[in-house]
Amino acid sequence: MARRQGVLDEDPEVARSQILAAADTAIQRFGIAKTTIDDVAKETGVSRPTIYRYFRDRDTLMASMIEIRSRRLFEQTREYLADRSTFAEQVVDGLLYLVDRGRQDPAIRLIVTPEHAGRQTALAGSSGLASRLTYEMWAPLIAAARGRGEIREGISDVEICNWITLVELILVGRMDFGEPDGPGNKRLLTNLLLPGIVTTPVEVMR
Repeated sequence: MARRQGVLDEDPEVARSQILAAADTAIQRFGIAKTTIDDVAKETGVSRPTIYRYFRDRDTLMASMIEIRSRRLFEQTREYLADRSTFAEQVVDGLLYLVDRGRQDPAIRLIVTPEHAGRQTALAGSSGLASRLTYEMWAPLIAAARGRGEIREGISDVEICNWITLVELILVGRMDFGEPDGPGNKRLLTNLLLPGIVTTPVEVMR
C-alpha cells in the first residue's frame, strides 16, 4: 500500500492526535489484535521511526487509544446520567451503561474483560490503567455524593473505585453470556455493590 502524503504538525500534542486518529482508522481496518506500528505509520503517512518519536512502543500507543475512547464514553455516560439525582442511581445505571458499551469497543475491551486483565500493565506502561480510568470517571460523582451525605464513612474514593473496577469485570462476563439489559445485572449491583458504598438503605431487588 502506498503511503498517503501527510506531514505531522510541529506541535507534539497535535502530532500525537494525528497519529492516534490514524491508529483508530487502522484498527477499524485490521482489528486491534492485528494492527501494527507499520500499519499506523502507513496510515499516518510517515515512517515507522517517526511514530516511535511520539509513542515508545505499540502498547503505549494502544494505551493512549484506550484512554481517548474511554473518555469519549465517559462523556456519553455523564450525559446519560444527567437526570439521576442520587449516587445509587448513578452507579447502578452508569455501570450498566459503561460496561455494555465498553465491552463492544475493541480497544476498551482490552481492559474491561477478564481474559485481558493480565495485560493492563503492558498496555498502560504502568500498572492499573483500568483502575485509573475508573477513578477518573467516578471520582467527581463520588465527591458530589459525599457532599450530599450519601457515601459511608471509612471508605476512600480509591477503595470505591477499585471495587467498581472489579465489579466491571464481573458484569462484562455476565453480559457476554446473558442478557445485557436483563434484571439480573441491576439486581446484582443493587443488592451487593450499593450496601458497601451508600449510607441510605437500599431496597433489595428480587
